[in-house]
Amino acid sequence: MTTGAQIDLGDLQGDILRAYGNAYDCTSYAFVRIECAPEQARAWFSGLIGHVTTAEPWTAGKPVTTLNIAVTAAGLLALGVSEQIVGGFSTEFKQGMAERAERLGDVGVSAPANWEEGIGSGDAHVLLTINAQEVEDHRRALGKMRKAMAAVGGLRIVFQQDTALLKGAREHFGCADGFAQPAVLGASDAKAPGGGVPEKEGRWRALAPGEFVLGYPDEDTLEDPKRLPRAPAAPLGKSGTYMVWRKLYQDVALWRRVLRDAAMLYHGGDEHKLQAKVVGRWANGTPLVTHPDAPDPNFDTAARNANDFRYSGDLDGRRCPIGAHVRRCNPRDALGFEGALTFRHRMIRRGMPYGVPLADGVMDDDGADRGLVFVSFQASISRQFEAVQGGWLNDGNIFGLGHDKDFLLGDPDGTGKMTIEGDPPFFLSPQEVFVKTRGGEYLFVPGMSALAAIADGTTG
Repeated sequence: MTTGAQIDLGDLQGDILRAYGNAYDCTSYAFVRIECAPEQARAWFSGLIGHVTTAEPWTAGKPVTTLNIAVTAAGLLALGVSEQIVGGFSTEFKQGMAERAERLGDVGVSAPANWEEGIGSGDAHVLLTINAQEVEDHRRALGKMRKAMAAVGGLRIVFQQDTALLKGAREHFGCADGFAQPAVLGASDAKAPGGGVPEKEGRWRALAPGEFVLGYPDEDTLEDPKRLPRAPAAPLGKSGTYMVWRKLYQDVALWRRVLRDAAMLYHGGDEHKLQAKVVGRWANGTPLVTHPDAPDPNFDTAARNANDFRYSGDLDGRRCPIGAHVRRCNPRDALGFEGALTFRHRMIRRGMPYGVPLADGVMDDDGADRGLVFVSFQASISRQFEAVQGGWLNDGNIFGLGHDKDFLLGDPDGTGKMTIEGDPPFFLSPQEVFVKTRGGEYLFVPGMSALAAIADGTTG
């Protein structure tokens, strides 16, 4: 089965279908507000385009730094794109994350009223993402960005988040992260086992590119070639994608204390196993459903078969709990119908940790700001990101779990519990919040031709 569409990598911005990888130790996300005339803003925009990194293969090695651009709905208007053209974008993009916070579970301590200044407030117009291999290159790139903005005038950074890889490519709770990604036809076909659509007899196939990049056939098109996915009017609708950006604070000390205390009643104090049960993977990334008793010490997150597993052989959750975090995020074939209820909710994730790690063994919070910048790319924010965040993580009904929510990050009120199946089952009682939303934006990542059209004022 094929979509018959070859991806124009030169028209697609980088880090969407193919990750830049862990060679880039430093990443900065700078949200810019436009306070000048659209003509001035477009001149600045035009100067950026030649530095934007595309998805074309790097034949001469990885560049020292990369630059990518995304815009909010308000940003498109500030750049002179007409209200009629902006009206053709998705409803959730136009409304913005803050307006849709309740359906995401961003309430209580995670509500927009508690978000950091500059994000989610309508102030942000353009997001510049800068990656660098070395600290000095990172500083140099940030200096050039600020110098270019100052030369134009009327441009202001309203929020900037600097991030850096942690040792072993882990996140602050200590788990391997970011390696389980969807397989995209024509871009990452080799990752189909475990990353694509589960089929009969153990087969997998890659997902249609239109699930992630606008202007291409999606999974609906496979069933009906005349039914192309909804996209903004040309030229903006070609090679673009929607981006979700969220700053998530992680209370590492609380996480450690809860695991320590709960493990005293679970399997003789085995905190590592209890954490694996909550997450659905061992700390090194080994899937719990394939290794329920101990991690594979030789597990390689980059191996072709690293994610080649299913849940249909574990429907009672005795190996991997039904409510485990990674199982909620991607139930694979656990909901029946050979995965037909799940594969259209996949997202491409490109997150980065921020903040200094809490020292090993420390159980008291030191007051430092640390956590994860969550980034995802998808063709539909509502069908993909919001369905997972608002439905699968914050509602247990689809999994037959009643009021159970994702114990790791799906319960901003601290009222949920987790059931770990067994004889007898083990229950994790409601806790304070481990992860708090500090802010976020819904953005659009234009293709290169669309960037040029915005800069030229010829969007239609």
